[in-house]
Amino acid sequence: MQIDLLDTFLDLLETRSFHRTAERLGVSQSTVSGRVRALEEALGVRVFDRSRAGVQLTTEGLRFEPHARALRLGWAEALRGTRGAGARALTLRIGIQHDLAGSRLADWLADFRRALPDAGFYIEPDYSAQMCADLQSGGLDFAVMFTPRPHPDLHFVSLGEMRYVMVGTEAAHLAEVDRDRYILGNYAPAIASAHRAALPDLHEAPVASGQSAAVAGLVTSAGGTAYLAEEVAMGLIASGHVRRVSDAPVLTQPVHAGMLLRHRTGRLHATLLQIVRRRFGAGPPQRPFQTGGRFSAKARAPSSWSSEE
Repeated sequence: MQIDLLDTFLDLLETRSFHRTAERLGVSQSTVSGRVRALEEALGVRVFDRSRAGVQLTTEGLRFEPHARALRLGWAEALRGTRGAGARALTLRIGIQHDLAGSRLADWLADFRRALPDAGFYIEPDYSAQMCADLQSGGLDFAVMFTPRPHPDLHFVSLGEMRYVMVGTEAAHLAEVDRDRYILGNYAPAIASAHRAALPDLHEAPVASGQSAAVAGLVTSAGGTAYLAEEVAMGLIASGHVRRVSDAPVLTQPVHAGMLLRHRTGRLHATLLQIVRRRFGAGPPQRPFQTGGRFSAKARAPSSWSSEE
């Protein structure tokens, strides 16, 4: 069976629209229709009922769904098993939230290589929504993210939380924050919701970004006030770029590890989970990075859900 038939079927499960699936897959609507017909001919049953209200799965389509997911995952694993590992026994594809990559990735990767010396690693900093999709499709083996997307094929484990503190180049107290020079860090839904509840007057800021590196760069180069990951903020404070807004609340963002449900009891994934859990609990080291012509603590970009979709 052609893999594009499975991709089309599984995308239609989400969109329930031939038009939207055609847009998402970058093909014509007639191509989507043709693929569905080809799939139904191969199976000998109808998998969708079409109407003006949209596309609905038939009973046979419901029965085929878990097999379609298994077939696509099997194909992705077959590709990974035969490509790109070089002299290594296998290559593990690991996704990591951008905000976590800068300060934690080097130590996590060093532990991965010590624990799994026969494995190669492909590391992809990304957003939560994309990592969930890549886990489902088999494009990733393991991911550390802010915002899990519930799915019957996926398993998530809580690792803890990231802390964000408010810093600025001018204000030392909330009453001194200039709303016109406030930069909203729209990093993920949880932190955005906490920010809206705690600081409604600042939530409609004139400038916003989902990338913490961009927010840090704006604050240090152009001035203003913003929330930054605590380890980044502490480095900037120590280097004299900013000072902490002392009475601003600390905002937190949960962090999760994700994998396929069927891998949750496997030794390989248990090893990866043990490493990130231990390292996350220990907290990140402070490393220098260049910003605004001076050195401060290292971090990288954004986050998840609302800001990344």
